Amino acid sequence: RDGKLNIDNPAPVPEWHDAQDPRHEITLKNLLQQSSGLNFEENYAKSCDATIMLFKKADMGAYTASRPLKDKPNSVFYYSSGNSNILSRVIRQTVGDNAYHKFPYDSLFYKLGMYSAVLEPDESGTFVGSSYMYATARDWARFGLLYLNKGMYNNQRILTEDWVTQTAIPVSASDKKEYGFQFWLNAGKADYPSAPTDMYYADGYEGQRVFVIPSKKLVVVRLGLTQHKNWNSDAFIGAVVNSVEK
Repeated sequence: RDGKLNIDNPAPVPEWHDAQDPRHEITLKNLLQQSSGLNFEENYAKSCDATIMLFKKADMGAYTASRPLKDKPNSVFYYSSGNSNILSRVIRQTVGDNAYHKFPYDSLFYKLGMYSAVLEPDESGTFVGSSYMYATARDWARFGLLYLNKGMYNNQRILTEDWVTQTAIPVSASDKKEYGFQFWLNAGKADYPSAPTDMYYADGYEGQRVFVIPSKKLVVVRLGLTQHKNWNSDAFIGAVVNSVEK
C-alpha cells in the first residue's frame, strides 16, 4: 500500500541480486504463491530443509534463500515454509531495523485489537514468517474479519481491497486451485467439499485453522493440537456452515 514493494518485480533478495543467477527471476508474487521453484523439502516426519531451517538455522530466510533452483519460477506449486521466511526477511530489510520489530504490531495487530498476538523471531531477529505466531481464538477471529471485510476494520482501511481479492485468486502453477497469497483456498473443493468454493483459510499446526467464508459472512476459528487423521475438518466446517444457515 505504501509503494515500497512491487510484488511483480524480482524479489529483493541479496543472494539473488546477480541477473545471471536463475533465482533472480523469482518475484515476490512467486514467493507469496509458493511457486518460487526453490529446491526445498517440506516434510515434518524427518530431517529435511523445513526442520533444519526451523530448529538449526539462526537466519531462516537466509538459509532458504541459499537453496538452489529446482524448477522454473511460477511453473510448479510447492508449499514451502521457507518462502514465507524469505518474505519476512524482505520486509525487515525494506522497513529497516529501527521500525521492523514494532511494524506488525503498530501496522496490523494493534489496529485490529489483537493485543495477545506474539510473533517469535529467529536468532537473527527476523520474525519467523512461517511459524511460531501465537494469539487467542478471539484475536485470530479479528484477523479473519479483516479479510472478510475486504481490508477494512473499525472503519479504517488496513489492507487494500485489491490485495484481499488477489489473496483468494488461485496460483496459476496449480490445477487444484488450492493456494493464493499465503492462504489455502477451497476453489477446487479438494479438501473441503462440504464448504463453499469461496472459502479460504490459514492452515496452522496440527489442525489449527482460521476459515474465512465471504458468501456466508462467516469467520470460523478452530484451535487445538490434533493429528489430521484424528479430526475431520471438512465435517467440522460443514456442520458449522449448516448450523448458521439454519
